[in-house]
Amino acid sequence: MATQAIESHRAGADVVHGDAAACKKAAVELLAEIGLPQGLFPMDDMQEFGYNREAGFMWLVQGRKKTEHTFKKIKQTVSYAGEVTAFVEKGKLKKIAGVKTKELMLWLTVVEVYVDDATPGKVTFKTGTGLSDSFDATAFELGM
Repeated sequence: MATQAIESHRAGADVVHGDAAACKKAAVELLAEIGLPQGLFPMDDMQEFGYNREAGFMWLVQGRKKTEHTFKKIKQTVSYAGEVTAFVEKGKLKKIAGVKTKELMLWLTVVEVYVDDATPGKVTFKTGTGLSDSFDATAFELGM
């Protein structure tokens, strides 16, 4: 059932296939457009990036099963699954699937990432457990 819902959100989307640089460029452009730091998706081997403007749904597929990336400025490790999906709105990615963050020895699912109007220099990550943490947005610039 969930797969059918996701497929319906993909219908009519703008999709970039195959070229990792073009996929990354499309992802970076979307993040900039919605007001999120452009380095939130640091993967270099994206095989597909899609965005359905009408449904507000985006996805990316990478060549590996998963990628772990440590954002050095904040010493935070994030794991990206082979496919990442999210619903997009201004300043926010919500209902995220395929992203986890490591806290102590536990991997917690990230379900929302947003920049609050009250604190535009901070990016907040909310987990499925209801916990959230905010970081300086500069930690998620391209190349960090």
